[in-house]
Amino acid sequence: MNDDIKTAAEAVEADALPRAHEVHCEPGVRNAADQPVPKGVSKTPAEQKSPAQWAYERIILYLKNFEESLDNEHEVALGFTGGDAGVLRIEGMGYFPPDIVTFYGSDPAGAKTQAIQHVSQLNVMLRALPKAVEQAEPRRIGFRLAQDLEDE
Repeated sequence: MNDDIKTAAEAVEADALPRAHEVHCEPGVRNAADQPVPKGVSKTPAEQKSPAQWAYERIILYLKNFEESLDNEHEVALGFTGGDAGVLRIEGMGYFPPDIVTFYGSDPAGAKTQAIQHVSQLNVMLRALPKAVEQAEPRRIGFRLAQDLEDE
């Protein structure tokens, strides 16, 4: 057991997270499973988390890891699989226990967009889109979401 683990919730969380496993064809590619877990993830005991909260926290790890692979000309977007809903530039994310995850953003034409999904239907693809021309720097939602978990 890790000496840094101080509570039962942290022990359960530490036990759950290493189960994530990824293999890439290129050695040294960053894995979401290698991401440090934000402190806020361990605050709620695992058995008290809704499926929506579990999904929300894991998606944040994937978003942040994906963003770290992007250059300054691209931002993360969400592509919807299995339909014609298109792509959503991720500008916010949330969950509504016990089973709803939502993504806020805009489509490529700039129209305000929100996707609401049941965790059992959650099936999304992360995509890199060119950042908006009027922005000096790309916006990084994964980093903001991870910081929010740290601050909890």
